[in-house]
Amino acid sequence: MTGVATRILIADDQENIRSGFRLILDSQPDMQVVAEAADGASALEQARHLRPDVVIADIRMPRLDGLELTRALAGPDVADPLRVVVVTTFDLDEYVHTALAYGACGFLLKRAGPTLLVEAVRAAMAGDTLISPSVTVRLLRHLAQRRRTRTAPPVEPLTDREVEVARLVAAGKTNAEIGADLFISAGTTKTHIANIQRKLGVRNRVGIAAWAWEAGETIP
Repeated sequence: MTGVATRILIADDQENIRSGFRLILDSQPDMQVVAEAADGASALEQARHLRPDVVIADIRMPRLDGLELTRALAGPDVADPLRVVVVTTFDLDEYVHTALAYGACGFLLKRAGPTLLVEAVRAAMAGDTLISPSVTVRLLRHLAQRRRTRTAPPVEPLTDREVEVARLVAAGKTNAEIGADLFISAGTTKTHIANIQRKLGVRNRVGIAAWAWEAGETIP
């Protein structure tokens, strides 16, 4: 697969947003925007025809909104689902829960910035889920109120540094912010997060944050 670019479809009713996303993603050596759509119905038609690797879908679009688009492309009843990353200006819990229930493999706020957009596409291709850090914190607080069962213990104990990283993930920090707080590089941060995921048996930042919340390893 080396040298094969990730093919991306961008669905957003605002042309300036589509252009901005295209500029960010096309600047990556391993990514290529193959189509754009200004409404959900057009996005659904193009996605089914082109079969892109990742669909970037805005929530509020005419004809078919991004949540219904996500369900049509990635929902539990879809035989051959596509990877969909949902993006929105609106920071509403109901959007997060619905998007994830409909099979989204990422949820980003548009203000999250270009780095997280690129990371979300790469996470989707790796079978992971990336959620905007500020959303992760709120999502975990919501889950903590509903679920009192504790997560399984790590298959291997976390190091002191890994516990520090997990606590910062649970606080909603990005990799760059974690690196700055701990005076380590972004690459080292990513390595720590990968090791934490392996030890905890979780697939993403939400899983790490869930462990930190339930184990009492959160920042006051």
